[in-house]
Amino acid sequence: MFRNWYLLVVYFLSGCQALPPNLRTSEAGMETPNTWTSIETARAGVDHAWIDRFREPILKRLASEAVANNPDLKAAASRVRVAASNAKIIGAARHPQLNTILSGNRRKSNFIGFPDFGGEDVNDSQPAVISTISDTFGASLDLSWEADLWGRIRIGESVALAETQATDADFRAARSSLVAQVAKAWFALTEVSQQLALAVATVKTFQSTEDVIADRFEIGELEGGGTGAQLRLARSDVASAREQVAQRKDLLQQTRRQLEVLLGRYPKNLLSGNPELPQLPGRPPAGLPSELLLRRPDIQAAERRFASQGLRIKEARLAMFPQLKLTASGGTSTDSLGDLLDSDFGVWNLAGNIVQPILTGGRLLAEKHVREEQESQALAALQSTVLQSFLEVELALEADQYLAERQVALEEATALAKEADRAARADYRDGVGDILTVLAAQSRALQFSGQLISIRRLRLDNRVNLHLALGGDFKPNPPK
Repeated sequence: MFRNWYLLVVYFLSGCQALPPNLRTSEAGMETPNTWTSIETARAGVDHAWIDRFREPILKRLASEAVANNPDLKAAASRVRVAASNAKIIGAARHPQLNTILSGNRRKSNFIGFPDFGGEDVNDSQPAVISTISDTFGASLDLSWEADLWGRIRIGESVALAETQATDADFRAARSSLVAQVAKAWFALTEVSQQLALAVATVKTFQSTEDVIADRFEIGELEGGGTGAQLRLARSDVASAREQVAQRKDLLQQTRRQLEVLLGRYPKNLLSGNPELPQLPGRPPAGLPSELLLRRPDIQAAERRFASQGLRIKEARLAMFPQLKLTASGGTSTDSLGDLLDSDFGVWNLAGNIVQPILTGGRLLAEKHVREEQESQALAALQSTVLQSFLEVELALEADQYLAERQVALEEATALAKEADRAARADYRDGVGDILTVLAAQSRALQFSGQLISIRRLRLDNRVNLHLALGGDFKPNPPK
């Protein structure tokens, strides 16, 4: 009856479930505006399928491959599993620990100085040493348990659960960042491919101009004094264009290899980009600034660590309270192995002790102060993360507008430069223009064409930044 009551008390005191701490985002004390300053309206929601918006099946396949094979992301996923296991380890301390022990012991004992037990040694007339050999065998179940009277151990488990949540948020942030890197690398690969094609076309254009100048130089049609300089200038443009081709070939192979490493592949320099950059999709729903606090994984991770530090302070305070530890064991003890399961040789033991810290040299109080300062640090980290998140969204929203304006201006400048190039060539063929105007016009047209490709890629990159800043996630389709 006593044992049943003992087990009932153990079950009752250890049965309270540990839960993660409540949200403490509101304690960050950050000013949160009603809407973003960069846009007038804020449609609700967050885009978790943002990769699909680019309408690039290859890009989606590469993103899924990176999530499945990237070594850094695998390590992040492993850290989540480790954190979950640590929470189980810490939580196990709240429950009784039961062990089975089988023991066997053989011991020899000598009885020195007891002549009555024996005679004298015939050879040296010294008393004989009497010895005995004894066997002891035992089997027992040992139960130990620390009664979590004040909830200190349960708080430790709650802290571990919060850390698991934070680690999971870190993983989701790493996954989103990886997919963003893959998308940017894919766009960069396509851009470099287009820039390389433009550089090859530039060589041909400059070579054609050089041939025209050389032909006129041969027949003496160039005005006096500048024939040699103009021909050398044209040849200089051809050499410079060839240098650009070599440079972009090198950049192309670097970009390919970097993307292959993100995918978890060996960098073989085998990937190739699309012939054209994709069209820019519509701007994603920005939602409200207050919603960002609940969906950005880096904010969630910072909040969970701040919340856990509050519990660590309480845990340190409860360490100053008495601790009750109970132990019990039951089994058999005999000198014959055959009697090991005989209940007549049964033994049992019940014990309990209460430990109250009194003098610790200030260790417990110092531990409490340390954790209070760590909570302040976690709060500052949360505030910094929130501010940085707001900054990233505002900058991406503004950049989206300004990059669009730059693209419109570059498109106009490119069109005018191409018209000027055609007109300069026509004038030169008709004998009313000079070669310097032709060289300047074709150089400017090609330069603006390259800048237009770059600005289109920058707009795509910024759109990726906006999705990432707003907390957009990417979850690959499960394997079939």
